[in-house]
Amino acid sequence: MTQPNSTRQDRPDIKLFLACFVALVTTSFGFILRALTLSQWGAEFKLTNTQIGEIAGVGLWPFAISIVLFSLIVDKVGYKNSMIFAFVCHVASAALTFFATGYTSLYVATFIMALGNGTVEAVVNPAVATLFPKEKTKWLNMLHAGWPTGLVLGGIMALVMGPEADWRFKIILVLLPAIGYGILMFPLRFPVNERVKAGVSYLDMLKEVGVGGALIIVALIVFQLGVVFGWSTLTNVAVTAGVVAVFGFFVRSIGRPLFIVMLLIMVPLATTELGTDSWISDLMAPEMTAIGLQAGWILVYTSAIMAALRLFAGNFIHKISPLGLLAVCSAVAAVGLFLLSSSNGIMVLVAATVFALGKTFFWPTMLGVVAERFPKGGALTLNITGGVGMIGAGVIGAVILGFIQDKNIDATLRVYDTANQTALHSTYVTDPKQSIFGSYRAVDAAKLSTADAATQGIVLGVKEQAKKDALKTIAIFPVGMLLCYLALMWYFKQQGGYRVVMLSADDPVPSLK
Repeated sequence: MTQPNSTRQDRPDIKLFLACFVALVTTSFGFILRALTLSQWGAEFKLTNTQIGEIAGVGLWPFAISIVLFSLIVDKVGYKNSMIFAFVCHVASAALTFFATGYTSLYVATFIMALGNGTVEAVVNPAVATLFPKEKTKWLNMLHAGWPTGLVLGGIMALVMGPEADWRFKIILVLLPAIGYGILMFPLRFPVNERVKAGVSYLDMLKEVGVGGALIIVALIVFQLGVVFGWSTLTNVAVTAGVVAVFGFFVRSIGRPLFIVMLLIMVPLATTELGTDSWISDLMAPEMTAIGLQAGWILVYTSAIMAALRLFAGNFIHKISPLGLLAVCSAVAAVGLFLLSSSNGIMVLVAATVFALGKTFFWPTMLGVVAERFPKGGALTLNITGGVGMIGAGVIGAVILGFIQDKNIDATLRVYDTANQTALHSTYVTDPKQSIFGSYRAVDAAKLSTADAATQGIVLGVKEQAKKDALKTIAIFPVGMLLCYLALMWYFKQQGGYRVVMLSADDPVPSLK
């Protein structure tokens, strides 16, 4: 009489999966609404490309802080309590952004949104991996269909409002899915994480990450905090070394070498996907305008492709290994970025289709591989992987695209002045500014607005070419990823093939490779 009830209790809670899905939709709502209003912020508050990139970046890297911190304590404080914190962050960020008055207030509001986003993923990733222990990669892909779904829904809502609509009314739309996941999730109960259920100790979880994993995530976080607070390089190194040393003293483990490799790959992966997505509307605006469409539609279009494919990820994973899928996606994404950098007219949509096909399975499949290979790491290994990717996209991806544009514009205007005996560079380019990639000069938007139409046209042409050249540079990242995945496929072939590692409360904890 008890077995049927036990079976029902062990059956995955689809309502909880749906609540996690909507919570993830909320995170991408904030992302696309920000992406679609960046140009409006730049125009209204006279921001440089690099400053716009920094705001785009702060929408990403604080994610790493909250996802790591909550991964360390989520099994203690509770998944539901963590989601309450995320909900408060989303509501507060929407309100602060609505009343923003410039760079600083936009930066702070976006920072709070990113904290909420990181907390959401700290909860939903391990929750779904625990709900579906035998099909983690499949269901994590389905879960992360919520990200492009939010991009599509939020993008359509904002674009239908039109480019002339006040950005404040666009950004407040994030409250719609936030209230939705609050209503869905708070009445539900979360499952016990598989690590906890299997009796794996907290210390053993930390050992999976080890000194190597801690060094990567701590260094990225400290480096970014150093930029925000103006710390010297010596201070950054000292803080990183101190935190990692204390962690290493307690765990006494270098960490899983394969896990450390996966963390390193997440940086170019996130730069390719999220870094590009942060800028894609702005980068492709000239070409999209030329075919009579608002620039934001390109992100909505690629996201719709991603959402559809991720929902059917199981079909692909059954036919090709997760690493094989990632290798194919890397090659396709590199081709897509190169095509975007050189396409004109309607061919832009063809190039965008190729890029969308390439980036679709990156993020959730990487999480799936980590969840399948390192279950002893519980929420920590899974979420540190996402954290490294997000901070990598924030620190490197979003900012480097703006930096590349400003550097290209600077160099091109110098050459133009020399060839044509003009003074565009000295007149309309700012004094040197500093970013994490070094010194740069940017076009002074305020001065350029007072120039004659011919001058504005020349500088605009230079800026448009710089946008396309930036995408060509970013194509280097997926090429590097392809080489890494091919190496990992060879490694697993030497080990007898890729396989999922299972934990059970009734079986001894296996020794993981």
